[in-house]
Amino acid sequence: MMMKDVPKQDRPRERLLELGPSQLSNQELLSILIGTGTKEESVTVLAQRVLMHFEGLHLLRDCTIEELTAIKGIGNVKGIIILAAIELGKRMNQFKKQERYVVRSPEDGADYVMEEMRNLKQEHFVCLFLNTKNQILHRQTIFIGSLNASIVHPREVFREAVKRSAASIICAHNHPSGVRLQGA
Repeated sequence: MMMKDVPKQDRPRERLLELGPSQLSNQELLSILIGTGTKEESVTVLAQRVLMHFEGLHLLRDCTIEELTAIKGIGNVKGIIILAAIELGKRMNQFKKQERYVVRSPEDGADYVMEEMRNLKQEHFVCLFLNTKNQILHRQTIFIGSLNASIVHPREVFREAVKRSAASIICAHNHPSGVRLQGA
């Protein structure tokens, strides 16, 4: 059976959109990566053959391009897509959140931005967005002003805070005429 013969609601891409990726089988996810089948078989049958060849995901995890392209219906392009997805999965699995800088006092906040802002030639308005543990989620320059002025609208600050789900905000700006830094 070819994909065009499968009802739309039963096709892997449509099922992913409707149900979310966690509800799809390994075969359906691999079908989406492979994209198309061959003249003789649908993409889902090809995906099933790939999984059977590698006895499931465990051996597929360490496959090579040569092993993939040895399977009828998997050429270089499809093999490269599969290898890229596997590598991306490995990297995501190994990803560890970096230790976040914790702000315990106004001085901690100032120290975090001071060195970078100390020698700027224009006034910069910078916001630090913190989580509930006072760890810095994000740092962003909201506005760059002139030598002695920086005009910022609150909506610019709060837009970023909402976007980041920040629990609190530290705003700071420099004084290009000196090294003094103030936080609000």
